[in-house]
Amino acid sequence: MTSDINYQDGPEFSRRDESPSEDEPIHSLSSPRQTEYERIGGRTGSSFFQTLIHLLKGNIGTGLLGLPLAVRNAGLLVGPLSLLAMGIVAVHCMNLLVKCSHHLSAKLGKPFLSYGDAVEYGMENVPWLSRHSFWGRRVVNLFLNITQLGFCCVYFVFLSDNVKQVVETANGTTMNCHNNETSVIVPSYDSRLYMLFFLPFVIVLVFIRNLKYLSPLSFIANVSMCISLVLIYYYCLTNIPYPIDLPLAGRGVDYPLFFGTAIFAFEGIGVVLPLENKMQNPRNFTTVLYLGMGIVTTLYITLGTIGYIGFGENIRGSITLNLPLCWLYQIVKLLYSFGIYITYALQFYVSAEILIPPAVARCNPRWALLVDLSIRVALVGLTCALAVLIPELDLVISLVGSVSSSALALIIPPLLQIMTFHNEDLKVWEKVKNIGISLIGLVGFVAGTYISIQEIIVRGSARHNATQLQLL
Repeated sequence: MTSDINYQDGPEFSRRDESPSEDEPIHSLSSPRQTEYERIGGRTGSSFFQTLIHLLKGNIGTGLLGLPLAVRNAGLLVGPLSLLAMGIVAVHCMNLLVKCSHHLSAKLGKPFLSYGDAVEYGMENVPWLSRHSFWGRRVVNLFLNITQLGFCCVYFVFLSDNVKQVVETANGTTMNCHNNETSVIVPSYDSRLYMLFFLPFVIVLVFIRNLKYLSPLSFIANVSMCISLVLIYYYCLTNIPYPIDLPLAGRGVDYPLFFGTAIFAFEGIGVVLPLENKMQNPRNFTTVLYLGMGIVTTLYITLGTIGYIGFGENIRGSITLNLPLCWLYQIVKLLYSFGIYITYALQFYVSAEILIPPAVARCNPRWALLVDLSIRVALVGLTCALAVLIPELDLVISLVGSVSSSALALIIPPLLQIMTFHNEDLKVWEKVKNIGISLIGLVGFVAGTYISIQEIIVRGSARHNATQLQLL
């Protein structure tokens, strides 16, 4: 369930170029500009409850279903504790981003700043970085694109794995949901062929360029995913085995995989500023943030823990693949898959809004529509091709989380605070704390990326060898 809020989104008047003149002191602008900023949502803005729902949608998706495997990689005790710690740090970094945006908006007289704007203007506060501040926006947009297109790759793998399992067990699926067995399994095509099958349907979906036309389908998708999550929780809670004999701590070499999957799940920082600025009363956003992320963290810890307890060492990249092969839970897989299919368009929209307008602006207006649709086809084809090359759901999630989510959620926000308040009274302990968080994110970035790529190579070799043996 992902948000339909554009990461680059802002109010209609947010694009105004309002900068204080050289003769006008900054402090004289702070109060009125800040008041304007706080009224940015206006009467037409989102209510407290609507903003909360959008925040939940922006953080709950396929990452949630992969957390039981993440807990297995970290251990039954270490995993939940690490998720709790990561949730606290992630919320703190989101709050840092909002505070820095507030400060820079008041200082510059701009009613709205996107994530990229905030980093660019923050770098301008540091003399030796100011000449290269435009790279701040570019780096943020790069990681946003990697994250969003990475989500889309994950969706291709998720769809193929779940639909393939439903098709292969359809002939033997029963009404008995008390075990995880089916009488007949009919081998079908490779999961990568399922991805190619979905490709034209996804292309048609992203040709819908206005999100308002997707709103009815998005609502149905969200309801489908909610129902699926309730049934998944029900099965896990009613099928906890006793006694519980699982390791409290996992292998150290597997912990980077846990980190990548967990930070992938927590990566909703891109929707924070757009949501905050579209509230009727942005003063209440901190409450929304803490309440919403508290709910999200609780969901992550509980499903990750009970999912691992319920299926043990047999847990797979998505917990849906471990559900009983009865019609009720087969329908759950199809419902969640439908939700993910619609969500693809919402996640794709972010990258489309970043990449397509500059390309269209450079071409003849006669060819604008063709260029627009061609880029959409190329981007969808790219995500499908990457999914075909790496058809391992858990490793794709971990890789995307390690590469881009760690940068956006952990590394950049603390550094942004240091840059934003470079010339002001930022306490030493805050600087040390921020550097520490960024270093943790950097270590996770390097270790998670390395281990994920290593595992991808190992599994790819094993799959290639198995294919050769079958041919022989």
